[in-house]
Amino acid sequence: MKVTEIGIKKSRIHCCSNGYRQRNNAEHEGYGGALTEKRITENNIANADSRGDRVLEQILSSENLNRAYKQVKKNKGAHGVDGMKVENLLQYLKDNGKELRETIEKGKYHPSPVRRVEIPKDNGKMRKLGIPTAVDRVIQQAIMQVLSLMFEPQFSETSYGFRPKRSAQDAIKKSKEYANEGYTYVVDMDLEKFFDVVNQSKMIEIISRTVKDGRVISLINKYLKAGVVENKRFKETDIGLAQGGNISPLCSNIMLNELDKELERRGIRFVRYADDMLLFAKCKRSAERILANIDPYIENKLKLRVNREKTSVSYIGRIKFLGYGFYPSKAGIKARVHSKKHSQNEKQN
Repeated sequence: MKVTEIGIKKSRIHCCSNGYRQRNNAEHEGYGGALTEKRITENNIANADSRGDRVLEQILSSENLNRAYKQVKKNKGAHGVDGMKVENLLQYLKDNGKELRETIEKGKYHPSPVRRVEIPKDNGKMRKLGIPTAVDRVIQQAIMQVLSLMFEPQFSETSYGFRPKRSAQDAIKKSKEYANEGYTYVVDMDLEKFFDVVNQSKMIEIISRTVKDGRVISLINKYLKAGVVENKRFKETDIGLAQGGNISPLCSNIMLNELDKELERRGIRFVRYADDMLLFAKCKRSAERILANIDPYIENKLKLRVNREKTSVSYIGRIKFLGYGFYPSKAGIKARVHSKKHSQNEKQN
């Protein structure tokens, strides 16, 4: 990951007060937001000008963009590198929306880098988030709304994260169902720093199988490579997905759907919520074989990493999944909110 000191260019448009300014009106285009002096360039993508299934027109439709704006406004959130708050979006889009649309249509739009922040995790460590500008959040949301309709029918029945009308509780319910069918041993799979190590070329390849509009593929690629700003320094992003971006959850599901389909092909029961997953077996030996056989596929085909220290094969009553633990009762395997006390009691028993 290359790091450079950020340079600031003055512009005719000044929409913020933190020192980041729009480069010019053409690239600003309503959504542009604080482009740095370092130009973000995309990889050469074959047929980037191909209109294919004309997905870009769906993304840029007034109805879709308005719905995206309303969702971003509802979600609120912190400002990006340009300092623009969500409250300022409406007027900004009114003034610049037409030019923005034209810039995206012509393939000349360049997203701003995300602003890197850290938030505490439950285990006391820190999670790095990348916050896009408010304008880029609208564009990403517009992309996600259209692409999710294309990819949802492809997703597996037992994946639950970041999907409409599905929840962590549904994942726990399905896990209990498998356990009560006799699948009481699990591979508690941990993918090492999943969002940080996603292979972008593989990601683009998978998306391109479904999305035939080269302009959309090019735009997504630009977002993947937009870079991050951390401590006022710009870093290129050649790998990974920025946690905090509106398209990142969908991209993560598109990538991990490849694993879901492979597990289904092999007849392996699983429950996945984002990058948290359990693979189910009827005995410990079978679960160990599942792990040994699926590991090469994950690392060689998907270019992801299995965290061997955190991945384990265990009786379901000894694991924690999405904040829940499982325990046997007269009525079968049940689930409850996991606690250290429960964990200690289970180990003693």
